[in-house]
Amino acid sequence: MSRTATIERITKETRIRMELSVDGRGQAKVCTSVPFLDHMLNLFARHGLFDLTIEASGDIDIDFHHTVEDVGIVLGEAFKQALGDKNGIRRYGQATVPMDETLAAVAVDFSGRPYLVYHVALPKVKIGDFDVELAREFFQAFVNHCGLNLHINVMYGDNVHHIIEACFKAFARAVDVATQLDPRVEGVMSTKGVL
Repeated sequence: MSRTATIERITKETRIRMELSVDGRGQAKVCTSVPFLDHMLNLFARHGLFDLTIEASGDIDIDFHHTVEDVGIVLGEAFKQALGDKNGIRRYGQATVPMDETLAAVAVDFSGRPYLVYHVALPKVKIGDFDVELAREFFQAFVNHCGLNLHINVMYGDNVHHIIEACFKAFARAVDVATQLDPRVEGVMSTKGVL
């Protein structure tokens, strides 16, 4: 069973092409023209062991918002497509990841019901040219288009880069756990029979 997806999204603001293999080896080729987002997506692929190729361009002369949000949309759609009817997946996953002084915990449920809880206190600053509030926009877009229940909680941390990086690494590891096939699961992990 090939759990892969290829998605192309073209709007007046962005143009994105993405290839995803859920059962990958952590190889990534990412170019979004937003360097910090590229960094986060490369480590997402590596720590989740997903193979990921992203080519994105957008109206970054205005700001990074449209590109970051639309990449989140497309990545969410790619996971939704690759997982199909979700037969055999564990459904739930969680991970807690330290990054120096920071500790982030992420829990996911591939329930089909989009919901984001984002307890990440960040000052309104930039990392390079990246507005840190765009991290939440990325996760919200992913959640809405994947149909994922996602809880991100940062217990403590001071360095803004470390905080966001710990969130992405924990997200990757939680998604990896939740999307793994478990031979004991017949159909989907739900008493309803569908997800």
